[in-house]
Amino acid sequence: MNKDVRDLIKKAEAQGFEVSRTKKGHFMVWKGSVLVTTIAGTASDYRSLKNSTAHLKRAGLIE
Repeated sequence: MNKDVRDLIKKAEAQGFEVSRTKKGHFMVWKGSVLVTTIAGTASDYRSLKNSTAHLKRAGLIE
């Protein structure tokens, strides 16, 4: 897992989001019963993490 992905997951969990790992290594981020985003464990596209961060910000993540 990338350091940036790990930091984003820790930040989301600290702010009340629930994170679960799928069988294929992706991370599903939930706020209550609503799926906010899915983060790739090893993203090949540099925009992937930025897009996931944007989804989390729209759901209430404070950086």
